[in-house]
Order: sequence, then C-alpha cells, then structure tokens
Amino acid sequence: MEHLFLEWLKEYGYIVLFGWSILEGELGLVMAGIMSHTGDMVLPIALVVGALGGFVGDQIYFYIGRYNKTYIYTKLHTQRRKFAIAHLLLKKYGWPIIFVQRYMYGMRTAIPMAIGLTKYSARDFAIVNFISALFWAAMTIIPAYYFGNELLSILGWIKSHWYFAIPLALSIIGAIAFTFNRIEKKLLEKRHDRQTR
Repeated sequence: MEHLFLEWLKEYGYIVLFGWSILEGELGLVMAGIMSHTGDMVLPIALVVGALGGFVGDQIYFYIGRYNKTYIYTKLHTQRRKFAIAHLLLKKYGWPIIFVQRYMYGMRTAIPMAIGLTKYSARDFAIVNFISALFWAAMTIIPAYYFGNELLSILGWIKSHWYFAIPLALSIIGAIAFTFNRIEKKLLEKRHDRQTR
C-alpha cells in the first residue's frame, strides 16, 4: 500500500501539491522539497506550483468573504472570535497581516475571509497575496530540499517509532493551539477594555 501511494505521489506530484497548497500547504511543501531533493520533482516547478496553490486558496477565501457575507454570518458563527481577531489585526497592522497570515495557526482561512468582508481593495489583496505565496513556498520548499537527507532520516525514525512520535506530535500541536488561543483571548480582552472605557 505504501509503495502504491509513493508511486502515485511521484506520478501526480504536482497536481497533489497544487491541491494540497490550496487546502493547507506546509506539509505538502515539505514533501515537495524532499521529492525535489530525491529527483522526483523539479525544484523550480515545485516552487511555482506550491506558490500558485497557496495564492489560489487565499483568493478563494477572500472572495467567499466578499460575495457570501450572509453565508459567513449564518453558517460560520462559531468562528466569530477568529473573524473579530482578523479584523482587529487588519485594522492595527494593515497589509502586512496579509503577508504573515499564512504562518498564523488557525487563522489561515479566517483572515482572507475577514478581509473580503471589508472594503479592502481586491487588487491590492491579490498583489500582496501573490508575493506572500511566493515567499511562503520558497521558505518551506527550499530548506526541505537542502536538508532532504536529514528529513528522510527523521521520517524513517518516525515510521519505526510511531508509538513515540504520534504522542509527541499531538503534544506539540496541542501546545501551539493553546498558545494561540491565549494570544487570541488577550487581543479580544484588550479590545473589550478599550471599548468599555
């Protein structure tokens, strides 16, 4: 099964990378870097495909916010906290928040949608989003390409020690989620304090 998956990934790698970059990204970009290292992908093509996928994904989220406001307000009410934080960050930092939102855990979809809800220029968003996507792809794929042997060794260790690696990964993800939730809570508390003064 594993052999079939690897063969499928090698044959359709660029399509998988593009789709993965639209939906999530980082893990797919790391795999693209490793596959470029092993010669199963061409590095410049992987960079372009990964960047285009990331760009298209955020453009989709932006236009969902721009043209489906009713859907967002009614169907995504559980994400109101993230939308409030996204609006707060955009107001405070302006266009740079578009550039860095790819690296903000839990905010990847909320920030483009929240920006789409505002009157922010679609053209300006697309320009910053495209530049950001290029940097994002390069900063993830190129290190994975250069450190391909080390990453393959780590993957081999994870495969043979999965019983230790899985709890460790879950603990790290949990710690990151907890940290970002604390930051979000503090941002909202500060805004509430300013509004009640």
